[in-house]
Amino acid sequence: MLANYHTHTVRCHHAGGTEREYIEAAIAKGFKVLGFSDHTPQPYPPQYISGIRMLPEELPGYVETLCALREEYREEIRILIGLEVEYMPRYFDDLLRLIRAYPVDYIIQGQHFVPDEITGFYAGDMTDSEERLQSYVDLTIEGMKTGYFSYLAHPDLLYFTGPDAVYQNHMRRLISASIDLSVPLEVNMYGFIGGRWYPHERFFSLASEMGASFVIGCDAHNPKIIAKPEEVPHFSDFLTKCDIRTGDNIVKIRPLA
Repeated sequence: MLANYHTHTVRCHHAGGTEREYIEAAIAKGFKVLGFSDHTPQPYPPQYISGIRMLPEELPGYVETLCALREEYREEIRILIGLEVEYMPRYFDDLLRLIRAYPVDYIIQGQHFVPDEITGFYAGDMTDSEERLQSYVDLTIEGMKTGYFSYLAHPDLLYFTGPDAVYQNHMRRLISASIDLSVPLEVNMYGFIGGRWYPHERFFSLASEMGASFVIGCDAHNPKIIAKPEEVPHFSDFLTKCDIRTGDNIVKIRPLA
């Protein structure tokens, strides 16, 4: 594993550590590529302030800091500037206009809310609603079809507690779309370390069986999460059990132009 593309900063208001600390941790672990992908600002109405993502006025500082560090560490590691983006149709075009004004290398899709943060539901809440499961899958596929996302973060974030047959029926559609569109599915290390419901064997065994491609994402919210599979207890066993192979973990970056 030579690359990690899922790294946060304090600007999302729920992560810790400096950018330099993440970079130093990655170098110490032997990574050759480190991508920062903090939660993107969204062009929400001014009366709504999100508590889980950077504000639009923080984006310049985010980019400037990483540009400077990329130059400083250019001989030791490749630094990429990215963003973790929710596909929200109401705001997506305005968001693209906003981030295209900066030297952003890539975006990854992290679908936490359906259909959006202001009016929708959080996908990580337990639910036995097939309607919610279907809405999550439909919106996620719509996002993948834009062609802008380099990969899909924590694809099994939707916490469905209903019948397994219903779950597999809809998740098969998501996995098929990821294959058809060549969008890798992320095995989320942060969720595994935290003992969350994701990454889950029932999703990834199915995805592996169907022939999906995968990427490991540290989803680092502190520098200690910058790690390789063998350093995380039982994580390599999970990958083996689900028949997941990622090689050097380097993925094709999709331009925003």
